[in-house]
Amino acid sequence: MRILDQAQVTQLLPMGACIPLMASTLASLSRGEVDIPLRSVMRLRGSHDAFALMPALSAALPTFGAKVITVFPSNHARGRDSHQGAVLLFDGSDGRLRALLDGSSITAIRTAAVSAVATDRLARHDAATLGLLGSGVQARTHLEAHLLVRPFAHVRVWSPTDAHADAFADWARRSHDIEVAVCRTPRAAVEGADVVCTVTAAREPVLEGAWLEPGTHVNAVGASQPDARELDSAAVARSRIVADRRESLLHESADYRVPLQEGALAADHVVAELGEIVNGDVGGRATRREITLFKSLGLAIEDLAAAWHVLERAERDDVGVTVDLGGGR
Repeated sequence: MRILDQAQVTQLLPMGACIPLMASTLASLSRGEVDIPLRSVMRLRGSHDAFALMPALSAALPTFGAKVITVFPSNHARGRDSHQGAVLLFDGSDGRLRALLDGSSITAIRTAAVSAVATDRLARHDAATLGLLGSGVQARTHLEAHLLVRPFAHVRVWSPTDAHADAFADWARRSHDIEVAVCRTPRAAVEGADVVCTVTAAREPVLEGAWLEPGTHVNAVGASQPDARELDSAAVARSRIVADRRESLLHESADYRVPLQEGALAADHVVAELGEIVNGDVGGRATRREITLFKSLGLAIEDLAAAWHVLERAERDDVGVTVDLGGGR
C-alpha cells in the first residue's frame, strides 16, 4: 500500500489538471458508468460535527474505494482544515488496498475544480467580477480554479470574521498577484458580481436572492448537509438550477429541499446535472440575463477519480511511503 500525505497529494494534483479530470468524471457519472450510494453521515456528540463514509465505483477506473472523512466546521477558527480524513483505493482485480491518501487536500482541490467546470459552462463569457462568501481553504482553491477559467479583473471576499478576510486578501496578493476587495457584509460582495461562490460553514442563509443581478452565476458549495443552508429560498427560486447529482440534491441539500417544501419552486426547477451539460445532452447558459445556480454537494466519484490520478503519478515517480499490510499467502 502506498501512503501519500497532504503535500504530496497537492503536488501531484495541480488545479489545471483537476478541472478537466472533474469534467470527464461528471460526464461519466451522467452516462450511468458510476455507482455511488448516498453518503453515510454520523453526527458526533449531538453537535454539528460529522463523520462520513463516501464509497464509489466507476467502470472507467481499475479501482474502487471510499473517502472516510470528518467535518468539523469550527476548525477554521483553530487553524485546521474543516474536512479531514483519507481516501482509500482498492485494486479492482484482487481487492487489495493499494493506497491511502490525504483526504483534506483532495477535497479542497476537487471541490474547487468542479465549481470551475460549472462556471466555465454556466457563467457569461465576459464575467469579470468574482464574489467569494467565505475566506477559508475552499475560498483559496476556488480563487485558484476560477482564475483558470475566466480572466477575473475584480475579486471580492466576505467572511464572518474580518481578520480572516483580510488574511485571505493578503494571501491572494502574494500567491496570485491580484487585489481582493474585502467586504464587511455579504451583500457588498454579491451585488454586481458576475460569479458568486458560497464557501462558508453557515447553517443559515448568508446569500439573499434579492442581491443577485440578472446574468449572475452562483456556485453554492459550503452547505452539504440536509439541515444547513447558505442561500435563501428566493435565491434558489430565481435561478436555473444545475446539480452535481439529482439524487444527492434531493436527499442532502437544505438549499434545495427547504424552498421545495415551502412551495417556492417545483421539482422540475432542476434543469440538469452538470455532467449532462458537459456531455452536451442539455445546454448551459440560455440567455445573458438568466441567473444560474450550481449546487455542489461533493461526490465520492470525484474523490475516487482524483485519488487515482494522484496514485498513477505517485507510482510513476515513486512518491510516498509503501507499507506491506499483508493479505498474501
